[in-house]
Amino acid sequence: MTLQNTLEFAKSLDAQDELKHYRKEFIFPQHEGKDVIYFTGNSLGLQPKRARAYVDEVMDDWANLAVEGHFYANKPWWDYQERFAAPLSKLVGAKPSEVTVMNTLTINLHLLMVSFYRPTSKRYKIICEEKAFPSDQYMFQSQVTSHGYNPQEAIIEIKRREGEHNIRIEDILAKIEEVGEELALVLFGGVNYYTGQVFDMKTIVEAGHKVGANVGFDLAHAAGNIQMELHDWNVDFAAWCSYKYMNSGPGNASGCFVHERHHDSNLPRFAGWWGHNKERRFKMEPTFDPVHGADGWQVSNLPILTLAPYLASVELFAEIGMEKLIAKRNQITSYLEFILHEIDKEVDSTFEIITPSNQEERACQLSVFLHGEGRSLFDYLMKNGVITDWREPNVIRLAPVPLYTSYEDMYQFGQILKKGIVAHQ
Repeated sequence: MTLQNTLEFAKSLDAQDELKHYRKEFIFPQHEGKDVIYFTGNSLGLQPKRARAYVDEVMDDWANLAVEGHFYANKPWWDYQERFAAPLSKLVGAKPSEVTVMNTLTINLHLLMVSFYRPTSKRYKIICEEKAFPSDQYMFQSQVTSHGYNPQEAIIEIKRREGEHNIRIEDILAKIEEVGEELALVLFGGVNYYTGQVFDMKTIVEAGHKVGANVGFDLAHAAGNIQMELHDWNVDFAAWCSYKYMNSGPGNASGCFVHERHHDSNLPRFAGWWGHNKERRFKMEPTFDPVHGADGWQVSNLPILTLAPYLASVELFAEIGMEKLIAKRNQITSYLEFILHEIDKEVDSTFEIITPSNQEERACQLSVFLHGEGRSLFDYLMKNGVITDWREPNVIRLAPVPLYTSYEDMYQFGQILKKGIVAHQ
């Protein structure tokens, strides 16, 4: 297909889009009476219209049943989370028993590290990516400190080579091999939040296991965005938030994965009553007997009002399937990349897309270095109905989420971007 930077061409792509009607399933902020062009689903997804009905159902059950809603609601609260197992397992490539929902992302990573970061005097080091999301960096520092280790010695960041924006897989593998028997844990983002680089998780897991380390992933920017096979890749554990590509609402619940080979192990964990044997949970027994599977890592009674909009979104994903989402994701991201290059030709400015051009190493985010342009251009976009994301020193992140962005959005963004550059020259 020969791409064109015209409104007619963009509309023709929308006409052919198998997922175009799902745009109407979401609520867009308005700018001058029109939907904004929304590029920040990698930070907070738009609200699905059906989410309100799911929340209202819980509110009605609470009003009409009060405490009896735990057992007699249309979706009883005591096993509400079990409705996530089948659809979430398909989204991340797992068995239903390997996934659960609970808490929020960093809390879950901390809880999982109780089980999977078990340092010894010889094997205590963690390998992670340079410029991981700050919450992960703080987590690493506090974890190793709590075990009595110096973060500067225990935490090893894989850096980008001089003059490059992305981390090379060969550098990751070489460092894993080099650290070898001192390595306790490899914990990477599945997708780097800053550059949008997708990491080769399967290869990283194989390398980590070869030297005897556990391997886990922060999938905040991967869940609902890329195809994953966590079970087949033998990932030890993973966690993700639900409010980015999965559109569950601000700060909402987190999903977790624990590979089935660990379900019958004696791994230590921080226990709580919701992880206790479901059939005996209300007997209030003094000794913890974990539920079999990932649910056994749950701690507290689950926040049903939080889970309700997440369930609405998960069921939306189940209707569509990741294959169709990824097909549109690839095409619309490529079209956005084309638009950026076309605008670059038309104006006296230089854009550098720091996200990998190789489709296997990127998803739906393009991080764009605006050489010669400052914060004023970002402000111009925001004032003109384009909601995007600014990251220091001079990067905007653009995420054309396939569920609700259109090809016409990409074209109109290019026109607004061009006017903004011209206005600030």
